[in-house]
Amino acid sequence: MLTGKQKRHLRALAHPLKPVVQIGKSGLNLGMQKQIKRQLLDHELIKIRILESSPLDHRQCARELEADDKLELVQVIGKTLVLFRPNPDKPTIQLPG
Repeated sequence: MLTGKQKRHLRALAHPLKPVVQIGKSGLNLGMQKQIKRQLLDHELIKIRILESSPLDHRQCARELEADDKLELVQVIGKTLVLFRPNPDKPTIQLPG
């Protein structure tokens, strides 16, 4: 669980990022979840955009993704979610204490 200070730090790092995953009409299926995990492994901090064609709204997507206890939902901005998961082998983002 992230502290408020850590979430603020991650939000500041996420601000200039562009969404790397877009959830569309196929919703949050298994392939999409694998893509999100792959992007998190590569980048640790990512943005996801929920498109209008998605069967799930942004709140439902956030709840489903939060069910994975290995990743943290940092922020929800409109239809964009910011997710964080440190790389288990070599983390690059240092969180403040």
